[in-house]
Amino acid sequence: MSCRPLVTVFSDEGQPGNPTKLPAVFKAPIRSDLVQFVHTNIRKNKRQPYAVSSRAGHQTSAESWGTGRAVARIPRVRGGGTHRSGQAAFGNMCRAGRMFAPTKTWRRWHRKVNVNQRRYAICSAVAATGLPALVMARGHRIDNIGEVPLVVSNSIEKLSKTKEAVKLLKALN
Repeated sequence: MSCRPLVTVFSDEGQPGNPTKLPAVFKAPIRSDLVQFVHTNIRKNKRQPYAVSSRAGHQTSAESWGTGRAVARIPRVRGGGTHRSGQAAFGNMCRAGRMFAPTKTWRRWHRKVNVNQRRYAICSAVAATGLPALVMARGHRIDNIGEVPLVVSNSIEKLSKTKEAVKLLKALN
């Protein structure tokens, strides 16, 4: 939980201005398990279906030699005059055979996530950005920043040049 009720609003020159009240979303409970669950399930909605060809591994005529010939009863390629003749075919253990349980495009690729869970996860993630210890644990270097969360006035929306934005970021450390 964030304990500071006020945050400083910085101007577009990087100067501290009037403090404002910290939004209530920063006091939301932090549920990293829920954030991870929602993120992994929503991320699955961008996947595209993939599958092997339905004919793969079966594009040859092969039949078992049966018993009594001192070889396995797996189907074998017919004919002669080539290395391929007499080789085992079709099985998942065979060279040039089909895979075990061929992948299908009708697999369940997408996941539905409850709207309340999504909202809770967003609030929880935003609240976690208000704790410096959690932000630093993610690998962000915020040692030189005055306070977290860093609030900047709306006047920065008027910045149109990258040079101006870089100048502002350097002023804010």
